[in-house]
Amino acid sequence: MFTAFLIKYAEIGIKGKNRHLFEEALAQQIKYALKRCEGEFKVTRTQGRIYVDALSEFDYEETVEELKTVFGVSGICPVVYAEDEGFEKLAERVIKYMDEVYPDKNITFKVQARRARKNYPMDSMQINCELGGAILDAFPEIKVDVHKPDVLLNIEIREKIYIYSIEIPGPGGMPVGSNGKAMLLLSGGIDSPVAGYMVSKRGVKIDAVYFHAPPYTSDRAKQKVIDLAKLVSRYTGPIYLHIINFTDIQLYIYEKCPHEELTIIMRRYMMKIAEKIAKDTECLGLITGESIGQVASQTIQSLAVTNEVCTLPVFRPLIGFDKMEIVDISEKIGTYETSILPYEDCCTIFVAKHPVTKPNLNVIKRHEQNLEEKIDELVQTALDTDEMIVVNWEK
Repeated sequence: MFTAFLIKYAEIGIKGKNRHLFEEALAQQIKYALKRCEGEFKVTRTQGRIYVDALSEFDYEETVEELKTVFGVSGICPVVYAEDEGFEKLAERVIKYMDEVYPDKNITFKVQARRARKNYPMDSMQINCELGGAILDAFPEIKVDVHKPDVLLNIEIREKIYIYSIEIPGPGGMPVGSNGKAMLLLSGGIDSPVAGYMVSKRGVKIDAVYFHAPPYTSDRAKQKVIDLAKLVSRYTGPIYLHIINFTDIQLYIYEKCPHEELTIIMRRYMMKIAEKIAKDTECLGLITGESIGQVASQTIQSLAVTNEVCTLPVFRPLIGFDKMEIVDISEKIGTYETSILPYEDCCTIFVAKHPVTKPNLNVIKRHEQNLEEKIDELVQTALDTDEMIVVNWEK
């Protein structure tokens, strides 16, 4: 029945002179998402609207599901077109629409016309009244409610006439790529994929880095992270995933530094390496899945010590979230079941029984001096052996 979709957006609509840049970015993201659907589509921008026209047969449910992954979309409205063949024909088409879409007629409705084509012979109020009357004549059991109708029937008069009444919620946010690029520190856990999703929702393109520690972490752990990146890329677009061999650095820290400080010092070197890759790939910030107080390395004192090694901003979108709130989002975006697969990551192997929860920066720096002999060489080797994979969403 439906042959097109009207795409509504929220925040983009209040932008100023650069609004067209956001609209174009959104149109490009919609085109990218529709490549995953069967059928041909045409995406057009016109007068503050984005339309998706089906040029061939298509799967309605599949198309809606893919459009729901595009950040920047606040609503998806399935549309029926009508040619302008006079008001009588329009009334017939609207009555047919109401009959097909709402088989149960015990509903209230309101007609809301928008006359973008000003040479149409009737004004908006006349269209509202006349079409409302035609619907009431055809279906006496339907009632009018202009304040809180069950059905808001929209009629837009343009070159063609657009009829729609259903609005499917989109994810909101800003189109990916409209707000720069950042580097996500991706582990195999629940938090970091959600953090990447949430920052990407604000229009940020995502690259990612994963710290692998063979033979202490298996290839299955590495594959788990690749799978998580694929799931996140459904929303963010292609992700350039950098896999860093962190084993020698971890063993050297384990050998030279106090064991209760292992995690905090390892995280400082992870941040250093991630920032170096970020700067080389023109990322403007780092993203982590940290939440205050969740584990020993995420106390406010630990975060301050970890942050000290970075010059780029570090985005922590989950900083005030409870674990269950994070789990809820991971279930919604489809990463939870993969995140809980029981494969070790490098942060869970060399863990002290009693890790420091309130590290002192000066003490940490003093103990890091024990690493001066080889650490720069090990970091450079890790960067030189960076394995980069382009990850794309696949059904």
